[in-house]
Order: sequence, then structure tokens, then C-alpha cells
Amino acid sequence: MGDDTATTRESTDTLKARVVELESAVALLNNDLATARGERDKLREAWQAVKFELELLKKRLFLAKAERVDVEQLELEFARKLAELDALSKRLEPVPAWMMATVPGESGGDVGKPAKKTGGRRDVRELELDEVRIELADPVTGAVTKQLGYEESYQLAWRKGGFVRVVVARRKHEQETSAAEQLEGAGSTKVVTASKPVETFPGLLAAPSLLAHIAVDKHCDGLPLHRQQERFTRYGVKLDRGTMCRWMENLGNTLGATLVEAARKHFLATAFSFLTDATGVLVQPLKSDANKKHQPCRRGHFFIQLADKDFAFFEYVPKETSVAVAELFKGFAGYVQADAKSVYDVLYPAPNALADEDDCLEVGCWCHARRRFWEAAIANCAISREALVRIQRLFENEEKWKGLPPEHVKALRDERTRPLLDAFFEWATAEYAKVKDTRGLLRSALGYAVRQRAALCRFLEDGRLGLSNNASERELRRIAVGRKAWLFVGSDDHAQAAAALFTLIATCKLHGLEPEAYLRDVIRVLGAWPADRYLELCPHAFAATRARLNPAELALEVGPLTIPAAIATSAT
Repeated sequence: MGDDTATTRESTDTLKARVVELESAVALLNNDLATARGERDKLREAWQAVKFELELLKKRLFLAKAERVDVEQLELEFARKLAELDALSKRLEPVPAWMMATVPGESGGDVGKPAKKTGGRRDVRELELDEVRIELADPVTGAVTKQLGYEESYQLAWRKGGFVRVVVARRKHEQETSAAEQLEGAGSTKVVTASKPVETFPGLLAAPSLLAHIAVDKHCDGLPLHRQQERFTRYGVKLDRGTMCRWMENLGNTLGATLVEAARKHFLATAFSFLTDATGVLVQPLKSDANKKHQPCRRGHFFIQLADKDFAFFEYVPKETSVAVAELFKGFAGYVQADAKSVYDVLYPAPNALADEDDCLEVGCWCHARRRFWEAAIANCAISREALVRIQRLFENEEKWKGLPPEHVKALRDERTRPLLDAFFEWATAEYAKVKDTRGLLRSALGYAVRQRAALCRFLEDGRLGLSNNASERELRRIAVGRKAWLFVGSDDHAQAAAALFTLIATCKLHGLEPEAYLRDVIRVLGAWPADRYLELCPHAFAATRARLNPAELALEVGPLTIPAAIATSAT
């Protein structure tokens, strides 16, 4: 009996030890399982993040950063939200009749918009072109009783252009010498040659038209100088690209120190608002005797300053810093519309600080805010898609009111847009509170909008302000497109000269001027023009100035010019 009890006790102790051992193993397995699940979840999150990033890169690549949104899908998904937004606007007091009479599209149709023209083949007879007539006739086998004329059709052909040799012939004649000259032994007659005309670049091989052609080919059409050299060689004229480079640097520095500087002083003192942005450019390092090793290109920046959408200033800076931005806007006190990059903070008054007379007012860009939500929406985020729906309403309103007087636009914004903005930021603030402790595209998008609320609502203050600074980004596109061809600029000085040419060419586009014709005429007259009236030669005022010049004199590459009298309103 005692042996059985001892055996039973020993078996129980063994089982208990075995249970403890198994429980310890289970605990270890559970711990390993929890660790594995955690690692799995992290890998899943990392995989999901990489997947979203891949989708975002695909969208950016194939949609060209246009932020295209499937409007029909959003309207189906957020039909109730759209109805709420519409109802929010309709709860307001009715828009006054005087305002409704000028608002296109408010009553269903696009009132005041011209009918869209149908397509069709272009009538080339309306173009001012030289004509070459080719008459075709089949062999006639029988007698012809009457000639009925021709059935005519038209094509466009191309002729290779070429250079023109300009002969500047200065008349020479004999003239009797004065008595004093005869006493000095000069003889009874002397040869007199006509004086040289005033030129902007005296003694230069290139005439104004050639300088303008080279400048526009490079800075407007993105054709590098080495390709222009190859093309000129095919035309039979050998022009070294180094020579053309010196021409362009001299031209840019001259126009920059005269016309662009005069325009900059004028617009910094008088402009209502500036739209601004920047893009990078590679700068070729200068070779020195101290360091002859091959060096990589360094990075500089071109800034665009679009003054009242009336003058497009390009400015090169070696580094994109707050000091450079402060120098660019020195003397300006008005609205500045830009993205939320920190380098622009130097322009705005500090929080809770007294505003200074030189401080600028920050205007936010709704396209930058929308872009962040667009990127988050690619990750299948419903909150981001709802934000796109809300922002879409703002742009739809602006499209309806395009072309109206600023005071009408401001009144409509107060009536229709302000409630939508209040509802948007109330919603965005609540959603941001839910995700502010997480990481991801949604938090970034909501945080940007909430932090930029004051700047994003600033456009309500004046009807002349817009929702975005896309106009400045469009002007910067000429830099982005051009640098794919010419790759880099030769130096800081050459970049500054190029900025002056970019400025004048871009401003010509704003005012409907043909850039090459404008530069040719400006180069032609600049040498004889009074220094205190350079503003009259800037693109925004040149149409009126050109109308007052003598066309026959202006048409010549070289010769005397009659400078018209100044007009008091020419600088406005």
C-alpha cells in the first residue's frame, strides 16, 4: 500500500513537471507567434506602403502630374456629400440680380460663352504667304471648245530659310577744306565719310535680327547653341557656338541692366500681387589653375515672379535661401502667392508680431493642397477622395466666374465660396485630429491644409487673387523643357543673362507679342533710346511705343532713328 502511494505521488510529480514544461513551451511558442505576427504586420505595412508608392509613381509618370480625377466616380461615390455642399450654398440669401445677370452658367446654360467652333480643314488662303502656282494639264486627245479655268486645292510647303548679307554703305565725298585747315597743310580738299549710326552693339558681326533669332531659338524653343551651329553650317554659314554664347551673354546682360531692371523697379513699387515659384538648373563649374580636376555641375535655381500676370520676371540665384527670396522681393509690400516652402516665410510677418510696412501677405495655393490629397487618394483613401470632392467645388465656382470684374467675384465668393471653406476646414480639422499621431499621406495632406488655413482663405479678400499659383508654374515650364536640351548653363553670369532673356520672351507671350520680332526691334532702337524711358521698351508697353516709331527707319537693320517724345502714361 505504501509502495503504491509513493508510486502515485511520483507519477503526479512527474506529470506536474511535465505540465510546467509544456506550459513553458507553449508560452515560448505564443511569444514567438506574437513576434512573428508583429513582424508579419510590419512587413505587410511595408509592402502596402511600397505598393502605394509604386502606384503613386505610376500615376505621376503616366498622368504627367496633372492630378486628373475621375469626376464621374467621385460624383457617384459622394452623391450625398455633393448634395449637402450644394444645399449649404443654397441656404444663403439669393444672389443680387445685378450679379446674376453677369454670371455665366448659373441658370443651367453657359450664358455669354461663344458657341464652340466645329473642326475642319484650315483655309490656307487666309494666311499671308508667298505663293507658288503649279498648273497641271492632262494630254488632250480631242478638240477643246471652251476653257473652264481650274479646280484649285491648297497645300502648305516649307522653304529653307537663310541668311542675308547687310551692306552698310557710308557715302564718301570730297569737300573743300577751310582756310584754317589749308594753313595747317591739309590741302584744298578732303574726303568726308558719313558718320556711323548709333547701334546697341557697335562693331558686332550679328545684326539685330540674327541676335533675336538665336536668342528665341534657345530661350523660347529650347534649341542649344551647338545645334544652331550645326544648322547654320548646313545653310553655308559657319558660326562658332562659343561666339554665339558670348553674344547671348552680352545681349542678356545689356537687356537685363536696362529694360528688365527698369521694369522690376516699376512693378515692385506698383504691383498688387506676385505669383512665385522656383526650379533647379545645373551650372557648369569654372576651371581654375588651382584645381584642374574634373568637377560635377553644381545646382542653382531660377525663380519666377509673375507680377499681376502682366510681367514675368526670371531671376537666377546660386542657392534657394531665405536671404535670396528677401532680396528678390525687397521693396514690395503686397500679396505673394506661393507654395508653403519655408524660404518664403521671411516675407511674411511672424505670428503675433506687429505687421511691418514691408511685410507681404501670404496667399496659399489650392493646387498644392489638392495634390497632397490626390496622392493620398491613390492609396484608396476615402477621406482623401472626399477632400477632392470638396476642393472640386471651389474650382468649379471659379470657372463659372472667370472673366467677371474683381468686385463681382469677391461678392460671389463671400456668398458661395466662404461657407464651403468653413465647412471644409471644420471637417479637415476633425479628421486631422484622428490621424495626427500616425504617419502617412493622409496625415500629411490634412496637416498641410489645416496649418495653411489662413493662407488658403486669403484669396477671399480680393477678387483679383486666384486659387493657385499655376500660372507661375506654367512659366517655369520653359526652363524645365529647355534644360532637357541644353542640360546646363555655363556660369552664374551666363545664367543671369539667360534669366533676362527668359523674362522678356515670357512677358511677350503674356501680351501677345511675337518674341523674335520684339527682340529684333528692341535691339534696333535700344542704343539710341533715352535711359530714363527704358520702361517704354518693355513688352507690356511696347505695342504703343512701336506704333509711334517710323516704320521705314525701324525696318532697317542699321540707320538713323527718330525717337518720339515721351508720353506721360507710357510707364503705367
